[in-house]
Amino acid sequence: MTVLITVTGPDRPGVTSTLFAALTRHGVDMLDVEQVVIRGRLTLGALVATDHDPEGLQEVVEQAMAAIGMQVQTTLEADDDPATRRTSSHVVVVLGRPITARAFGEVARALAGIRTNIDAIRRVADYPVTGLELAVSLPAPATEAVLRSTLVEVAGSAGVDVAVERFGLARRSKRLIVFDVDSTLIQVEVIEMLAARAGAQAEVRAITEAAMRGELDFTAALRERVALLAGLPASVLDEVAVELPLTPGARTTIRTLKRLGYRCGVVSGGFTLVVQRLVDELGLDFCAANELEVVDGRITGRVLGEIVDRAGKADALRRFAAEYDVPMEQCVAVGDGANDIDMLSAAGMGVAFNAKPALREIADTALSQPYLDAVLFVLGITRDEVERADAAEGLLRRVPLES
Repeated sequence: MTVLITVTGPDRPGVTSTLFAALTRHGVDMLDVEQVVIRGRLTLGALVATDHDPEGLQEVVEQAMAAIGMQVQTTLEADDDPATRRTSSHVVVVLGRPITARAFGEVARALAGIRTNIDAIRRVADYPVTGLELAVSLPAPATEAVLRSTLVEVAGSAGVDVAVERFGLARRSKRLIVFDVDSTLIQVEVIEMLAARAGAQAEVRAITEAAMRGELDFTAALRERVALLAGLPASVLDEVAVELPLTPGARTTIRTLKRLGYRCGVVSGGFTLVVQRLVDELGLDFCAANELEVVDGRITGRVLGEIVDRAGKADALRRFAAEYDVPMEQCVAVGDGANDIDMLSAAGMGVAFNAKPALREIADTALSQPYLDAVLFVLGITRDEVERADAAEGLLRRVPLES
């Protein structure tokens, strides 16, 4: 006979030891145990097997818990059958600022609507967003595609970001991550900053936006924009490189992933002469970007060599993955524009970061919050883990967020 024991009450030292002392006296076998504490309130569940006097076990446990001011509920169940144990198939990460009860309720209803069970829930972040991680199990007839499409729809209506991944070791085995630069790792488009110095910012911005939406061929659009920079002194490249504003959370994201042994780098449709400063500043492992031609100290308006375009970004990812001997399924790509489509499709996980619709449609997950460290939570890294590591190095701080 199996007995499910659920203990609730204020968390304090000695609760678990008191329960297991009582169980030890009754000589039971442990089948499962789980404990969670929320705001100082403990819930402890234990599933045990006993071959004699389950009613006596209930009495012993109730007396032990009452003596320390805890509530307990015991339930007699049929013998444990391994065939009936639920195994989670996927992980669903819900991110919001905040996650309202209505929004989470919509996610829960959507899962119930496709007969997907929520097996466990844990908080993975409280800053800069709230993050909840759900272990779920799909019913036999359901598919991952159905789960994804259902949650994409509810995410839009509920105003939250939802990521879906397979449960298991594959989620923990990522080893290389590549970021787009413009509007991903940094908050601006470098070519627009250069164009402002050439008096062509509006024209360049219009071309950039059309290319990022997938309306223009990226290679042709890049050549057209670079031509507008002809005559600028090369010194403006250094000026712009110094002014680049990192996306909030970028340093935390890179620092954390490098602690975990990730190879981190950038693949950019921008320019090496500007991007290299970011590579040095953040300690990145690799970089691929375009080469501007400079003659006699001035930008000629031409690009040298092969352009890092949509296909070129995916090729660069494959090249770096091969260089570091990392299988593609263990690679992560993060970007925002249509020219990132092939790169995100090639990676084991593609993350659309505040992205254009064309990219959101093909990405494994889409993030709409303006904080790059949300990528960490999708990868299963918790805010507590990040902050413990930062605190150990004297780097822990929380910047006040705009409301």
